[in-house]
Amino acid sequence: MRRTVFNEDHEAFRETLRAFIEAEVVPVYDEWFAAGQAPREFYYKLGELGIFGINVPEEFGGAGLDSHKFEAVLYEETARAGVQFGGSGVHVLLALPYIKMLATDEQKKRYLPKFVTGEEMWAIAMTEPGTGSDLAGMKSTAKLSEDGTHYVLNGAKTFITGGVHADRVIVCARTSAPTAEDRRHGISLFAVDTKSEGYSVGRKLDKLGLKTSDTAELAFVDVKVPVEDLLGEENKGFYYLGHNLASERWGIAFGAYAQAKAAVRFAKQYVQERTVFGKPVAHFQNTKFELAACQAEVDAAEAVADRATEALDAGELTPAEAASAKLFCTEVAHRVIDRCLQLHGGYGYMNEYPIARLYADNRVNRIYGGTSEIMKSIIAKDMGL
Repeated sequence: MRRTVFNEDHEAFRETLRAFIEAEVVPVYDEWFAAGQAPREFYYKLGELGIFGINVPEEFGGAGLDSHKFEAVLYEETARAGVQFGGSGVHVLLALPYIKMLATDEQKKRYLPKFVTGEEMWAIAMTEPGTGSDLAGMKSTAKLSEDGTHYVLNGAKTFITGGVHADRVIVCARTSAPTAEDRRHGISLFAVDTKSEGYSVGRKLDKLGLKTSDTAELAFVDVKVPVEDLLGEENKGFYYLGHNLASERWGIAFGAYAQAKAAVRFAKQYVQERTVFGKPVAHFQNTKFELAACQAEVDAAEAVADRATEALDAGELTPAEAASAKLFCTEVAHRVIDRCLQLHGGYGYMNEYPIARLYADNRVNRIYGGTSEIMKSIIAKDMGL
């Protein structure tokens, strides 16, 4: 079946990106993997390539496009090569929508030019120790000073992707207490400068997968945040967070599909080269049947991912549709990658093989952005159940 989601511009971008990955990432990726993060200077290269500015208005140095299809190409190409771009995905997929939606003209003039070049890398800090997915239960506070010039931020965050290298972090904190009627009331968003006094990066967390993505704990002790760095209106943060969940879940869904597609590619190549009992592993019927079944699942996931992409670009992707796409694509990726690793035998358990890293990287897809169980609850509610 011929895909229609991409045009000539996307394919030209794919060629450029593939060449960039082969030249700038693949030769040094093992070093990044061992270090547990991509080097900070790599993000300047992504800025030069134009990765960060695709969806940024031209007046701020971007390309001025309004499409997620170039991001989709990036998901496919990084998965195909068995690499990650460090924690930079949060910079574009998560942080940028908040800047575009909430920032004033003055804030955009300050934030976006440096965003595009990679001079200022962004992250977002929602999750707190002990609260997990219960964002309404967050304890971090931001109290307005008596003279009204700044907020005083106190609290802690965890599982913050991009947190080590971040220059600015969108921090969610309570500016008012929750009400009896609405636990979600009172949360606000702030674009916090990580050089601020009292701001500190704690442990760089040792994760099962996504090893090149810097994930950290953050702490705030009497951090002064200028009122000019409040994003949007006070106490409406929870609403803002919910508004961008569809695009976040689309990204996880499309990334999972791309990983599944890459797993089939890795397994196909391996079984054609590996011999047992004097024959290529690909010769055996079980191998053919397993890969055929995996390919069928990938084809289905591709259709779901492409449909969700078109709906997102059209501004029509509903929360339930995004949840459905995430649930389906991440569960498919889980099954396909596991079966493709099995075809590698013992070598599939070795980190020198991309299938092993992919297996570990993929596991979090059914957790972050909302667990599979949460996705089922959203879908069921949409069904009227």
